[in-house]
Amino acid sequence: MSKTPKKSSKARRWSAQVTKRSDALDLESDVFKGKDPHRIALSLKRSAERSKRRKGTPYQSAMSMLSFYINRAGENLPKNQKRVLERAKTELREAFGRG
Repeated sequence: MSKTPKKSSKARRWSAQVTKRSDALDLESDVFKGKDPHRIALSLKRSAERSKRRKGTPYQSAMSMLSFYINRAGENLPKNQKRVLERAKTELREAFGRG
């Protein structure tokens, strides 16, 4: 009976490194741990607008980073925090005038 080797913690946490060291955005620390969707959206908007390294529009970069975090956190994200982040998407759309 062969067992599948466990992935190293480094391999499992590559997405955490992306949110910390993204080439596209310089994020405020712990931005995704906040409880206020509006503040999260404004922080992402500010980071995206200030960035000179992003490839798309500020809106695309901010929404992409938020969606990336939600998708990568997966089942480890508490339901109430996932709700906050999903609401932040709506707030982000409104902040960019796309709501």
